[in-house]
Amino acid sequence: MIINAKEAFTQEQTDALVARCQQGDQGAFRELFEQHHRRVYALCLRLLAEPAHAEDACQEVFVQLWQKIDQFRGQSQFTTWLHSVTSNIAISYLRKQKNWLQKVVSFEQSGLDEQGAEQLGELNGLDKLIVRLPERARLVFVLHAVEGYRHEEIANMLNMAVGSSKSQYHRARNLLQEWYNND
Repeated sequence: MIINAKEAFTQEQTDALVARCQQGDQGAFRELFEQHHRRVYALCLRLLAEPAHAEDACQEVFVQLWQKIDQFRGQSQFTTWLHSVTSNIAISYLRKQKNWLQKVVSFEQSGLDEQGAEQLGELNGLDKLIVRLPERARLVFVLHAVEGYRHEEIANMLNMAVGSSKSQYHRARNLLQEWYNND
């Protein structure tokens, strides 16, 4: 079953591909990759705010996916599980790349400045503004507003208090609204 990357998989097709992947079918894995790599990369880019880091994290997601596809039990949709894996890997990647303690203490550290964001030609609209957010605010905003995680889950993922997650989300919304209104 070869499906054009622009065509959407039905749940049954995705389940069949996953089952074939779990049996070691590399062709099925290639099809899953073609169907999902753009969304995985987009999530990594929103979380990491740097294309090179997003590419590395995206690659790591698919390496881990191939190695751990047998752990997917179908208790949720595959895309839900994949986005959870992607979020966890991107956050782990972020922790490895920089001194995590320094970032937790520094509330004012930004992702990209305006000039850096403008260099990301593949981004448009809101995504260009999101990558400008300070790192913690960006992570919370993407995980809550884009990916739909609850603040309790975000607090667990990022080792912060639930109140801090809510505060960072509020901060991100205010900054985005201010920047949107000024652009």
